[in-house]
Amino acid sequence: MDLKSKFRHVMDFPKEGIDFIDITTVLQDPEALKFSLDEMKESMAEFGDFDIIVAPEARGFIFGVPLAYMTGKGFIPVRKPGKLPYKTISFEYELEYGTSTLEIHEDAIKAGQKVLIVDDLLATSGTTESIIRLVEKIGGEVVGIQVLIELAFLNGRDKLKGYNVKSIVQF
Repeated sequence: MDLKSKFRHVMDFPKEGIDFIDITTVLQDPEALKFSLDEMKESMAEFGDFDIIVAPEARGFIFGVPLAYMTGKGFIPVRKPGKLPYKTISFEYELEYGTSTLEIHEDAIKAGQKVLIVDDLLATSGTTESIIRLVEKIGGEVVGIQVLIELAFLNGRDKLKGYNVKSIVQF
């Protein structure tokens, strides 16, 4: 399947100069969605064994939860401030169009657990770097990063040296 052709480009969203890659067209297409998840699961095999999947809200959840189910692993949400009900740790980071903060429950990962980070998109790597910092701060070991889309021209992968990154579609 030519998955790359299934994405919609929305120019100047969320601000002028941004070419937003819209995944909703893939989500609406049952064959494209299944193909995306199957390809991500197959790609994840290269990471070896891991204990749990961690993904950021909201689009990371779309892929993280079904991949956790498909691999028989648990799932840990990373959310914006004030959305998790228990004690959290947080990390502020820069996006390609501003700043944001992410939080994770302080007891979400046991020391030494092998973690796979899943998201829909790797752009400048701000979100991914933040998740890495959160996971490592509470004792987890990041064994890989699996994304559906990589905006290779933004060189986000360069900031993730030392981490195994896999993407299905590159722009």
